[in-house]
Amino acid sequence: MNEERLQFWSLYLARFATGFGYVTLVTLIPFYIEILNASDFMAGLFITGFTLAQTIAVIPLAWAGDSRDKKRVLLGVLLASTVAYVAFANVQAIGDAVAAAAAVFGVGLSTAFADSSGFIGVRALQGAAVTGSGLMTLALVGELADHGERANSIGKANAVRFLASIVGSLSAGGLYQTLGFTPIYAVTIVTFALGIAAVWLYLPNDETRSHGNPFAGLALNKRIITLTSFRAQYAVAVTLVRSWASIYAGVSVARGGLGYTEAGLAISCVIVAEKLTNMLCQPFTGRLSDDYGRSLFVFAGGGAYGLIAVAIPFSPAIGEALALPATFPLLGTLSSAFIPLLVINGLLGVVDAFREPASMALFADEGADEGGIAASFGIRELVWRPGSVLGPVLAGWLWSQYGIETVFYAGGAFAVAGALTFAVVLTRFHGRDALTEW
Repeated sequence: MNEERLQFWSLYLARFATGFGYVTLVTLIPFYIEILNASDFMAGLFITGFTLAQTIAVIPLAWAGDSRDKKRVLLGVLLASTVAYVAFANVQAIGDAVAAAAAVFGVGLSTAFADSSGFIGVRALQGAAVTGSGLMTLALVGELADHGERANSIGKANAVRFLASIVGSLSAGGLYQTLGFTPIYAVTIVTFALGIAAVWLYLPNDETRSHGNPFAGLALNKRIITLTSFRAQYAVAVTLVRSWASIYAGVSVARGGLGYTEAGLAISCVIVAEKLTNMLCQPFTGRLSDDYGRSLFVFAGGGAYGLIAVAIPFSPAIGEALALPATFPLLGTLSSAFIPLLVINGLLGVVDAFREPASMALFADEGADEGGIAASFGIRELVWRPGSVLGPVLAGWLWSQYGIETVFYAGGAFAVAGALTFAVVLTRFHGRDALTEW
């Protein structure tokens, strides 16, 4: 394996470790809620602490990456991740330390509150580290790749992330039920150790430097504005559709769903279908977007995502019309809607694979040209946040007022509107031929 490939694979391994650790923890949160005897409010903070830390960490970590050595920043956040997973394996000991520290100031804390507070603190550390790893690995992949191969390289990096999600989501629950927490975190920590070693040994020092505040210049960059006009709306679409596809499969028929709760593996299959097709397609679609125009793939992938999303509530009707089976090996009796739902979710992964590497490569292009590639990905991350936070609120209201199927109609509408907005702004700022040339 040549030196350049080793550099890319060291970044891919770091990306795998980060994705594996993140998904593993997401899978284990329900068990932590029970073990720590967390209240409903504290359980909500388990999520909020993570996302808030992610949001706060974007700007300082992106600035550090652009103004300092990205390799050193990446090694730092990978070490922070390792510390976080060691702490997760000993969270009750951390809770005891929190209680002891509070007692010094004359404050008495219950065991449940102290343990939950310690867990939230570790989740915040994990959130900052996950954000830093994502920003630095993407920025370094974007810098190492030639301009004409950038989307293909980013597609491979994303494929590794999806592989980590699939392996983590399928293995964590089973390992916990049979072996407990310790073996899961042992595997996670070893994976991070390998990633740290690979980055340290094979990745060259980053000599690029930017001065001042790259965020200020990029925020007014016309191409960045064009991309964010799409991404801000698409964030709502993906948050609604990706989250509610599994909810739709699991909730009872009386609440508008398919009632697969008794077959948890069926819900896992629905989730994995989108991740698997996305993982398999991204290296190929990234290469295509390098050859035929990245903005075209953003427009087509985003619009197609919206059109396919609205088909999810029709999966029972499709299954009945095609007389599809309702009973499956290992899964038991489900309904004839299962295969259509699986196929539709798989198609969502395919079309999103057209959009994602092309979009990331465009952000990387602008960041590289303006001397702030980490800041460019930081803007990309920040633009996603409002939609990902407000989307679930909108979905809950639509579900309660008009039925669960309206969640997918809204998600589809946001995706199509985002794609059309992108085309209009692109044409306005960059000319009629920009859709195929940019």
